[in-house]
Amino acid sequence: MDVLIHLFVGLHIIGIASLLGGFLTQMKAMGRGTARFVPAMLHGALTMLVTGVVLVGLNQADDHPVNTVKIGVKLALLIVILGLVYVKRDDEKVDKGLFGLVGLLTTANIFIAVLWT
Repeated sequence: MDVLIHLFVGLHIIGIASLLGGFLTQMKAMGRGTARFVPAMLHGALTMLVTGVVLVGLNQADDHPVNTVKIGVKLALLIVILGLVYVKRDDEKVDKGLFGLVGLLTTANIFIAVLWT
């Protein structure tokens, strides 16, 4: 079971890398006001959602403790990120504030995962 959990942790990290990487590649465009949500951001957020749900299930099945409050906060942030990216995915350019919010929420999600013990 541990191998399976570690496999999904790796996939979860790939999802966050895709979401944050997509954001970082658009930062220069954000400065010009022409940033857009690239497909990698949507796919990364969806990967995070699916692997996160699987990880919670696997950890509970293996009798590992799961901090449900932490998971709830991370899920809420991810749902906001997913909603914003999904709704605005076809727009040619996204407002700087909205684009920055996605980057901020993504970064907050990372720090919650790492620092909240």
